[in-house]
Amino acid sequence: MNLIYVGLGQLGIALTMGIAAVGSAIGIGIAGQASIGAWKKCYMSNKAAPFILTVFAGAPLTQTIYGFLLMQQMKSSSADPAFLLGLGIASGVAMALSAVFQGKAGAAGADALAETGKGFSQYITVVGLCETVALFALVFSMVALG
Repeated sequence: MNLIYVGLGQLGIALTMGIAAVGSAIGIGIAGQASIGAWKKCYMSNKAAPFILTVFAGAPLTQTIYGFLLMQQMKSSSADPAFLLGLGIASGVAMALSAVFQGKAGAAGADALAETGKGFSQYITVVGLCETVALFALVFSMVALG
């Protein structure tokens, strides 16, 4: 195989984690901003600011870990480089979008919890559903690697 073709596979391996990490950063930024805004509302109302909001802010970080795990699996794979490139991009994008929308769900949960002090289990369930997409991408991609 020529070096350029093999290099495309290596690029796919790197993009898996890179794209997932970009999604994590965006999701954390979205949920983090909302958490800070929710704390501000609490302070302005002389209410206790719930520390649990950090759970919403940090939830999208796990997609970076999933990207890393898949990247490690791909590194030891003997799959066709073109397949690795496609798998890396597709899996990375799936994980990234999971993280972005998890951040949006976390932002809504942080705002609602700070305002009402109720509903954490319902809000975190929705955040967890967003997480499931990234887990499916990780597991199905690992299965596709063989």
